[in-house]
Parts: sequence; structure tokens; C-alpha cells
Amino acid sequence: MEFDFLVPLDAEILDYIQGLSTQHLGSKIVLHTNDSAPDLDQINIAIIGVLDNRGDRNAKTTVNLSHVRKELYGMFPGNWKASIADLGDVLAGNSKEDTYFAVRKITSSLIKKKIIPIVIGGSQDMTYALYRAYDDLEQMVNLVSIDSKFDFGKENDAITSDSFLTKIIIDEPNNLFNFCNIGYQTYYNSQEEIDLIEKLFFDAYRLGEVSNNISISEPVFRDADLVSVDLRAIKSSDSGNFIDFNPNGFNGKEICSLSRYAGISDKVSSFGIFNHNNSKQEAVIISQICWYFIEGYHYRSNEYPFGSREKYLKYIVPLEEEDLVFYKSDKTDRWWIEIPFVVSSHNKLKKSTLLPCSYEEYLAACNQEMPERWWKAQRKNIL
Repeated sequence: MEFDFLVPLDAEILDYIQGLSTQHLGSKIVLHTNDSAPDLDQINIAIIGVLDNRGDRNAKTTVNLSHVRKELYGMFPGNWKASIADLGDVLAGNSKEDTYFAVRKITSSLIKKKIIPIVIGGSQDMTYALYRAYDDLEQMVNLVSIDSKFDFGKENDAITSDSFLTKIIIDEPNNLFNFCNIGYQTYYNSQEEIDLIEKLFFDAYRLGEVSNNISISEPVFRDADLVSVDLRAIKSSDSGNFIDFNPNGFNGKEICSLSRYAGISDKVSSFGIFNHNNSKQEAVIISQICWYFIEGYHYRSNEYPFGSREKYLKYIVPLEEEDLVFYKSDKTDRWWIEIPFVVSSHNKLKKSTLLPCSYEEYLAACNQEMPERWWKAQRKNIL
């Protein structure tokens, strides 16, 4: 199934990789060529190109990922043990829906095999296809978007890179549990959109908030399944994108830190980088975003929900409304807050789950401040 929709790497890339030393990343990955396909049973991370940017109404050229691959494979890897494969490209289908179908089927099959797809290229509406991949897994999805905009559109509008979130929210089956935007810029979003984020109990962090303290985003990634990066969230002086000029946005160091947070999250199972303008300059930052995601993956600690809370330090903070229970990992010093929920309203059976949080939120609770993260989770009637 995975290779039915994928075109092998072309001769130009293969020749480039052949000219690299054995120490370069390109010499250490498994390639999908005309002669052979990777054994997916041996792969942990799969790189996939999507050559369809019809969702971007301002796109002036077709997608070309040659520069990205050359930049990425010309780098040196860290002390990595995971097996990485480049599965090639998904070509633009007869319609956008055809491309969505191919991306959905490929990524769904990979996620089932515990392989993390890194999807590069194409317009950001491909996030919708990645989200729909989780339909086959029958699970709720937490989506994190690194973007200067929320990407809401009108209900009956065609899906585009600027409106895909509306489709994710309203289309059935509705598997979206939480959405979080990181890096929005207020002047690009109407007040109605900002109010809607609040009304739906979603999360959003302004660019300035994250730039001033990037660690506030770490708990968000720890609870994410799917992470989508809009390259226009990076300022042009750091991205090299002077076609769509952005004077403000994340700098190169910040976007790589966010990518590393996504990689280090035990829960993130798919990662997308979209709205590439096909320039050689922007290929540099894309390759570094990929590199840091893979680097983060190698520092995963397999903590909650994969480990047991029994090994954590437990802190109970009494507030006027109720007692809050925090847990701290003695392995990584990361924090969680306990969220009670009702399993059955008939017999009042209650359980609890852990929600990632920060040390600062624990300190705020000690000062009798109810964490907003806890409040929103309660309002959603978790699980």
C-alpha cells in the first residue's frame, strides 16, 4: 500500500547522495529507488515529499524538493540509532482530493507500523490529509500548528492552505480533541477567530509569548499527535523566503527548538512541513527543521502515557475549589497535572488522566491560581 502512491527518488538526488562521504546523513538512510524499496519493518522514520501546492492560491511554481533533499542529506547526523528512509514523492493527483487520499493512505499505514512520517512540501491543506489518516486508527487527535494564522475559512469554501482548520473541525468523523496554535500574529487573525478559539476551548500562543519563553510550548507538544509547520511562520530574514515577505515570525533558532520539542515528544506520530516556496534559500531552514525533529526523536524517554505514573513524585496542592494533583518525572523533571473525568454518568464512575504541564503552572497553583490548562480540559469533559 505505501509504495502504490509514491514515486522513487530521481537520478539527480541519487547521484548527489552517491558523491557524499560515508559520514553524511545521505549515506546512512535507506532510499526508495527504481530498483529497490525500503523494508519498512526495519524503519523508524520515513521522509515523504508531496508535490501538490494547489491549496495555496498564491503559489507561482510547482513543488520541487531537490534543494531540500540535498541540504538535508549533505548534513552530518547526530549520535542517531533510528533507521531513516526516504520513500520518495507523492505526485499531484487529478484533483486535490486525489492527493489527500494518497497522503492519507500512506501516512495511516506508516503510523500503524509505528513509523513516524515526516511530510515535506505542498500547501498546508495537506494537514487535513494527515489528520484524516487517524480515522483508520480510531483515536482522538491533538493537532498543533506552528503558524501565524489560525486558517479558518467559511464552512462551504473549498479547502485551501488558509482554511483547512474549518474542515477539520466540522467534517465527520470528528476525531479532533484539541487544537493548539503556536506563534499566531494578532493582525493576521480577526477578533472573531480569536474568540472562536476561546469558545472551543482550544489553545493559542502569540508569537511574542513563545519568543519570550519558548519552553511554555513544550507541554503542548508533549500532548500532540500531529504537528504541522507553516514555513510562513518564520521571518523572511531567517527563512530566506522573500517571495512571501514576512518581517516578523520565529527566527531560525526558535523554529528548530520547536521542532526538537515535537521530536522529543513521546506522543507525536506525524510531522508536516508545508508552504515551501521552492527556493534554494528556504531549503536550508527546512533541512534544519527536519534535522532537529530527528534529533529530538532520539531523546524520547517513553514516559506517560507509555510509562507508569507510579514512579513519579506526587504533589497535592489544595485550592479553594478542590485539590490539584501534580506529578513530576524523576527521569526528565517534566511535569503533569491530573485531570479527573467521568467514565459513566450512570454510575458516577470517575477516573483520571495526566495532562502535560510546566513547573511554572505548578508554582502558580501553589499561589492559589487555577491553571488555565486544567480549566479548559475540564470544560471539554475529557474523554
